[in-house]
Amino acid sequence: MEDAIRAFVTFLDAEQGASRETIRSYHADLRQFHAFLKDFGQANGDCRPGEIEAAMIRNYLAWLDRKGEKKSSLARKLATLRSFYRYLLREGQVTRNPAEEIRTPKLPKSLPRVLTKEDADTLMELPKADTLLARRDRAILETLYSTGARVSELVGMNVADLYAAEGLVRLRGKGRKERIVPIGDVALDAIKSYHAAFNSALNARHSAAPVFRNTRGGRLTSRSVARIVTKYSRSLPSGRVSPHALRHSFATHLLDEGADLRAIQEMLGHASLNTTQKYTHLAPSQLMAVYDKAHPRARLQAPVRDKGGAGQS
Repeated sequence: MEDAIRAFVTFLDAEQGASRETIRSYHADLRQFHAFLKDFGQANGDCRPGEIEAAMIRNYLAWLDRKGEKKSSLARKLATLRSFYRYLLREGQVTRNPAEEIRTPKLPKSLPRVLTKEDADTLMELPKADTLLARRDRAILETLYSTGARVSELVGMNVADLYAAEGLVRLRGKGRKERIVPIGDVALDAIKSYHAAFNSALNARHSAAPVFRNTRGGRLTSRSVARIVTKYSRSLPSGRVSPHALRHSFATHLLDEGADLRAIQEMLGHASLNTTQKYTHLAPSQLMAVYDKAHPRARLQAPVRDKGGAGQS
């Protein structure tokens, strides 16, 4: 099992081009499953993947449920096992996928957390000090909200990815797919101010240098960015938010101001428009405005009177 897990993680990195966060998550889920099998007597020693039965996976999910894991977490870990066994099937190491025999836990439908435009403006202004870290944090918040970037895309940005004159930035998304998206002047100015603060001391002009750095000069991690966003958003009336809430806010506010849904899909890097359509639930006023403008029978029209006056035929 341990060898199979290592091979799968290598496959995710080398062939699938998965992000570091995705690889870390898959690896942790598989190690937890393997530990459960050994600790609770579900398998003897380092069991082979082909020896795993669907009942063992059900017991694992039941154990997680008793521990208080959320349904979304159970669904993700089951999806990890399905992906793992699909890989093993492709490699000819197993003859069936026991995880496919188990139904995904039913998840409650919930809309993404979105900031109001007022709260988004407030959040951008919260790093008030004129220190290096405050300038960095302001630039991070502005860039997340300006581009709709995933946090993994933000930490992967290099200096060479910024096209300030054109107002564009290159982002590397899931599966190492690249896309070019607009970035606003306010975010670019915040980045320039941050870079000016550390100047050449951290070799900021090198094209491969990360745009955002930690206190030691290395590339920031996704977890560090999450802590930064949480730190400042605690002061908001609506409470703290995650970096992904800024991505949701970016899309919702664009849609609310009249942006085309397919354009938003391109900027977010969604492979399917279905993924982007969840934002239509968050911007009903924009949908009504488009409907009222486009549909010929959206509103009752005043009757057209004959120029000769009423009563003529």
